[in-house]
Amino acid sequence: MPKGYWVVSVDVSDPEGYKLYIAETANASRKFGARYLARGGKAEVVEGQGRSRIVIMEFKDFATALACYHSPEYAKAISMREGKAIADIIITEGCEEPRDANRT
Repeated sequence: MPKGYWVVSVDVSDPEGYKLYIAETANASRKFGARYLARGGKAEVVEGQGRSRIVIMEFKDFATALACYHSPEYAKAISMREGKAIADIIITEGCEEPRDANRT
């Protein structure tokens, strides 16, 4: 079964207030077994538009990734983010099997 992923891009306007959101998100991500693959490290927009902070979270499957987003724990985190950051969040399913650049 393919894994599920959150691909998040964020512009933070209140870094101190945003820390509360990060702490609250940890509750939801722990409950749903998320693993951070990228979390606010260096990023460069090379095409299109982007935001200043990128986060990628991995879940055991797509359904779990969706359940985490729709959970009461994450709803609380969302309310703490309001007025402190703008986020684009995409939940996507991974590939059934890993593919390299030579196999599409």
